[in-house]
Amino acid sequence: MSILATRFTELVGIEHPIVQEGMGPFKTAKLAAAVSEAGGLGTVSMPGMTADPAEGARVLRDHIEETAALTRLPFAVNVPVGRANGGEILPISEAYIRAVCDARKADAALERQLRVLTTSAGFPGEFRPLIADSGLIHMHKVGSTRQAVKAEQLGVDVVIASGYEMGGHTHAVPVHTFILLPNVTEAVSVPVLLSGGARDGRTLAAALCLGAAGVAMGTRFIASEDNRDWHPATARRIVEAAEGDDTIFPGVYSPARGLKSAGVERLMGMLRDGASPEELLAYKDAALIRAEEDGDLESGILPAGQVASGIRDIVSVAQFVPAMAAAAAAVLSRLAPAGGNITAR
Repeated sequence: MSILATRFTELVGIEHPIVQEGMGPFKTAKLAAAVSEAGGLGTVSMPGMTADPAEGARVLRDHIEETAALTRLPFAVNVPVGRANGGEILPISEAYIRAVCDARKADAALERQLRVLTTSAGFPGEFRPLIADSGLIHMHKVGSTRQAVKAEQLGVDVVIASGYEMGGHTHAVPVHTFILLPNVTEAVSVPVLLSGGARDGRTLAAALCLGAAGVAMGTRFIASEDNRDWHPATARRIVEAAEGDDTIFPGVYSPARGLKSAGVERLMGMLRDGASPEELLAYKDAALIRAEEDGDLESGILPAGQVASGIRDIVSVAQFVPAMAAAAAAVLSRLAPAGGNITAR
């Protein structure tokens, strides 16, 4: 029995309302399995946005199958949705969405584990019927109440309300989690997760008090022993980060947040010098992967949220996830009126 059951844990079939965010463009197969094994929901990240669509889909399928081999528990896949100037979905995003749906359809054992598709950046409206028919629970990340309402109207099962302080892709209009989350939970009836600023039991409890059914975290899980597909220097950099060490830079689809580096400075220089969109995309994908895979945190770019300034240790996921849930339950218990209780949404 879950110590902190919510509508989200019941929907997905997990123990704790804690999600490891998509953390592309690189591999998170081992981390995803570790988070799921710990009772949360791990997420397989997309491998990059510059690959040939067929090759990218093959690599993503390999990562999905690796995660499934490491855990028998539910996990998710994250696909950022990009669009061309004409409005059509980018071939690589379509390839990733189809790869997730095909993987689930092709393997009965995998079907029981691969339960969630998370979309972000843009909404895959034309692929909503395909996602629904696959049986996947569809989560979608939003940065405004308007986007949340639209996503619910189009059939999304769970909304992730992502505040401006989050790492990786954020939003052109800055709305922070403390404002965005209660606005969204008042506007939609589906379960809502908070993304941005969560790092421990206190912040999970705060999210639940604001109406969320759980939290989704990326930066906190960078600084973990189980993020073994990434270079260990990335975990150490998160722990060393101070307030003000983060910065906003132009991401692939929207503004993105990461830690300051020469790689970010070079990107801004390329932008000022009039580099083409293709040149910028190739540089960003390579710089992100260079940081995550090789630990090159000077010429690379490490995505991270402002919450990095409050993270001071590298944790074991197996211990951290249940401890975070227990700490949140303890906070909520202390807040409950005498003889009463607080029920998570």
